[in-house]
Amino acid sequence: MAASEDSRRMGHPSSRLPERYLWFVIGVAVNSFAIALIAKADLGVGAISCVAYVLAEASGLSFGAFTFIVNMLFIVGQIVLLRRDFRPIQFLQVVVNIVFSSLIDVSTALMAGFTLDTLPLQIAGLVVGCVLLALGIAVEVAPNVLLVPGEGIVRAINAVTQKPFGSCKAAFDTSLVVIALALSFALLGGIVGVGVGTVVSALAVGRIVNVLNRHVPLLAHIAGLTRSGTGAPEDAL
Repeated sequence: MAASEDSRRMGHPSSRLPERYLWFVIGVAVNSFAIALIAKADLGVGAISCVAYVLAEASGLSFGAFTFIVNMLFIVGQIVLLRRDFRPIQFLQVVVNIVFSSLIDVSTALMAGFTLDTLPLQIAGLVVGCVLLALGIAVEVAPNVLLVPGEGIVRAINAVTQKPFGSCKAAFDTSLVVIALALSFALLGGIVGVGVGTVVSALAVGRIVNVLNRHVPLLAHIAGLTRSGTGAPEDAL
């Protein structure tokens, strides 16, 4: 009886959709700011962005435009990996992609007058950016609604391999760094956009996600919004 009363008090997961989507939007905004901050540190762009950055430099298109193009490839990858398990609602990642790519440009513009002109400040910017990126990813994933395509492909890999999400994130980001290096040498004749900051983010962000998921009560609260009265997780739709 007590369990059933608790269930009624908590409400059905679908009744908490507005809050779940709000947390998702917050996660996306934090992600975009973190990516811009890491780039501002000028020690190498974030791992999730390095391929788009190199292709943008080689083609003349904007960073945001190539972020959109690369993320569309990530959506295709999810469809290939998940097949019938790819839910139609996740096609809304295309909309998320447009917003996310635009917010990167907005965040970059907002920090235009902000300088990190010494190595200690650059390192501080990189560290804060990596922590914020991990936090944004964790907040974005916890509501179990939509995802930025770069995290959607990681969750698809996580679903197929059954490895921890953070570990899949670390492996995927490392792969992106290798691809970006190859493209940079092939298209630009040297290393562009990839540096110590890129390597640090590739190795650290996924592990920080794991730590945050274990120790930040807010993330447990957000994940709890997806639970039914029986404790089972429930998708947005």
